[in-house]
Amino acid sequence: MKTHIFSLVFFLFSVAQGLNPKCETQDQDSNLQVLHIYSPCSPFRPSKPLSWEEDVLQTQAKDQARLQYLSSLVAKKSVVPIASGRQIVQSPTYIVRASIGTPPQTLLMAMDTSNDAAWIPCTGCLGCSSTVFDNAKSTTFQSLGCQAPQCKQVQNPSCDGSGNTCIFNMTYGGSAIAANLSQDTFTLANDSVSSYTFGCLQKTTGNSVPPQGLLGLGRGPLSLLSQTQDLYQSTFSYCLPNFRSANFSGSLRLGPVGQPVRIKYTPLLKNPRRPSLYFVNLIGIRVGNKVVDIPPSAIAFNPTTGGGTIIDSGTVFTRLVEPAYVAVRDEFRRRVKVANVTSLGGFDTCYTVPIVAPTITFMFTNMNVTLPQDNLLIHSTAGSITCLAMASAPDNVNSVLNVIANMQQQNHRIIFDVPNSRLGVARELCT
Repeated sequence: MKTHIFSLVFFLFSVAQGLNPKCETQDQDSNLQVLHIYSPCSPFRPSKPLSWEEDVLQTQAKDQARLQYLSSLVAKKSVVPIASGRQIVQSPTYIVRASIGTPPQTLLMAMDTSNDAAWIPCTGCLGCSSTVFDNAKSTTFQSLGCQAPQCKQVQNPSCDGSGNTCIFNMTYGGSAIAANLSQDTFTLANDSVSSYTFGCLQKTTGNSVPPQGLLGLGRGPLSLLSQTQDLYQSTFSYCLPNFRSANFSGSLRLGPVGQPVRIKYTPLLKNPRRPSLYFVNLIGIRVGNKVVDIPPSAIAFNPTTGGGTIIDSGTVFTRLVEPAYVAVRDEFRRRVKVANVTSLGGFDTCYTVPIVAPTITFMFTNMNVTLPQDNLLIHSTAGSITCLAMASAPDNVNSVLNVIANMQQQNHRIIFDVPNSRLGVARELCT
């Protein structure tokens, strides 16, 4: 098991060995290629593969940080998680190409549905990666002053000494960032957006900042949706590829054109404690054909506490608050009928013999989503360990949040239709 094998995050990567994926696929119309950060086409894949167990533990540590971060958003207070004994690189899992400036400079930005303002590393940024946007070379770049209305829409705004530049500070996962509020032309696929407002990173600390910046797909005033309402009508969808697919490439489709017609929808809910997050109403969970017994308060949407269920692109494994998770796990174990249950890190339902797993169905208002085994189980490449790829919300967080994460979303088209306050899900082979 300690032999060098490919990373957990692209699980059975061995399928892809020897293949030559088309990394130069061009984004077309309003469709962008979505890459997993560990795709062969990604510059962020690790240079040295870890053992499978080590990678399970690292991925869980990243998710733990992500959960703390999301919980802090709901609680409206900043929580910077402390990593115990290992570096946490909590950057989101999927990246898309964007071009910034005139002439355009291309960056691979993280796609994050739980954030609003885009931010990218700019020339001279302290603590940023080596790939930065050279704003001095763009003829359309401008900084925004403290009087600009957008300055009131960012977190913790302040003024530079001259009063000519609006500065904002925020935490992201285990990091802190400081950015100058700026505008420039953003190009996504064939669509150009002039005077797009974003944060030009000046300083970062910690290890959570995506190397080439972040594209916020939340619902707040400075998100991509809000700034491109005329172009995309606050509608987008993505399809995240299975980690075993040959080139780990899915798609981000912007705007209502070309979205699936035959699709089930559930209402999107708005939580005033965190209006940017995509809350949905989870009303039950079925394991096999049995609806498990979950206390209603564990999954109820609660605007007062910020409790409920969100769809998130940046968490890898679904986390349920403890009473919900325990109910699902116990019924899952009962149906698998294998006595030797073992654990691996935060996964407490692992097996060392082959198993036949029941389906798990998330039951939302007006929509059920049944997950097949590919969305439920992770396997060591050597095939000797299989785990249920869900976990209880971290107990060091006062978490009231259930997070439907990206492994459980793979090979589904997820549509965010904000004008009609609804979220759609349909099965789709994403590559």
